[in-house]
Amino acid sequence: MSNHPEFKNRDRFIQLGIFISTYRKLQGLSQENLAAKAHISRSHLSAIEAPNIAAPFSLEVLFNLADALEIKPNDLIRHADSFPPSSG
Repeated sequence: MSNHPEFKNRDRFIQLGIFISTYRKLQGLSQENLAAKAHISRSHLSAIEAPNIAAPFSLEVLFNLADALEIKPNDLIRHADSFPPSSG
């Protein structure tokens, strides 16, 4: 299994990361706070949120992030899938 998402999923991972970042900021959480709540490293969260990197991650990490953000995992995916990617 590759560490890079398939081309067709690249934008989805980027959009998901952007949404996680936006939602985290709306809740007033730092990367360090959210990472601790989600039981991942801050550097892993930073890679997930980076708008120029398609950083794939496991369902366990998705579930942990959703729980930490107090949002349902399917809502996280649904909102991220409709969230526009950054244009930069």
